[in-house]
Amino acid sequence: MKRPIWILAAALLLDSGMAHAQVLSAPVVASANPEALFTSPDPKLNANKQVALKIVRDLLEAGHWDMAPQYLTKAYIQHNPVAASGLDAVVHYFVDIAKVQPKPIPAKMQTKVVAVQAEGDYVTVSYVREMKDPKDPSKSYTTTWFDMWRFVDGKADEHWDPMTLPPAK
Repeated sequence: MKRPIWILAAALLLDSGMAHAQVLSAPVVASANPEALFTSPDPKLNANKQVALKIVRDLLEAGHWDMAPQYLTKAYIQHNPVAASGLDAVVHYFVDIAKVQPKPIPAKMQTKVVAVQAEGDYVTVSYVREMKDPKDPSKSYTTTWFDMWRFVDGKADEHWDPMTLPPAK
């Protein structure tokens, strides 16, 4: 079986321990106008995207968890292994455990958004995620994070992200 030379070169580079972040992939780049990604000509998709925008900007970015009942259902099902389901549980996590303090809601979103897709009752937001290079913590690389929500009656009712359990101590 023949393999392209770049695959063999990449394997040798990784095997030798000489690989550094972003050597094999291009950096993830955010949209210059992320708010524009939260629109759609379809009224239902536009409404869901607009609520997703408010979740990202008002809750996650600005920390206004007092506004969560406007955007999340009481049931708010979590598919994140370190987060409990329910509106009260998610607010408790951000306010009481993570100790997120509200700050002014920005006129222009600061979150580095790559893309926003909507289909049916679902909206997925992809973000730039900057990580430290494990071999050289003075360097960093970019990858992608996402949040996906299912909407019911204009509010997020279910949530997914790629979170994993922390390593055992």
